[in-house]
Amino acid sequence: MDLNTRNNILTIVLAVLIVLLSWFLYRSIVDPYQEVIEEREMVERERHRMELVRDVLIQYQNRRGNFPPTEGGLDSLVTFLKTDTLMVERGASMFEFMPPSTYNPDSLTYSPRPPHNRFEYTLNDTIRPPLYLLTNPGSNDRIGDLERTTLRNAPNWN
Repeated sequence: MDLNTRNNILTIVLAVLIVLLSWFLYRSIVDPYQEVIEEREMVERERHRMELVRDVLIQYQNRRGNFPPTEGGLDSLVTFLKTDTLMVERGASMFEFMPPSTYNPDSLTYSPRPPHNRFEYTLNDTIRPPLYLLTNPGSNDRIGDLERTTLRNAPNWN
């Protein structure tokens, strides 16, 4: 094998190696960044869904005069959305889900993150005004407080 042929083969092998290593370098930078972006979007969707539940709780209290009880409280919200005439007519426009989800009263009380945990709701009606706590079991996010009236309807991430 002469020197020219050997150099040409070596050039081709090195060019292929450079392309492969460049591709692996690109993927090692882009893939983790994409995961971070997807995680941020999921957290934003979860928090938006919790804010929607808060808005429904406020509507429930405004229309019925009290918050739903702790036992079956989230089920009461879903029933309220399905049976109250104003909520049936305007629910989809008042409580819009973030894409790719679409409005569905049955899925309102569930996290959009798999495995779709149900939010937890607790009411403290022993003090005035009544206070509630809405938590996401998949994270440390919560809305409201059971003891401090200044945190009523306030999310902990703002």
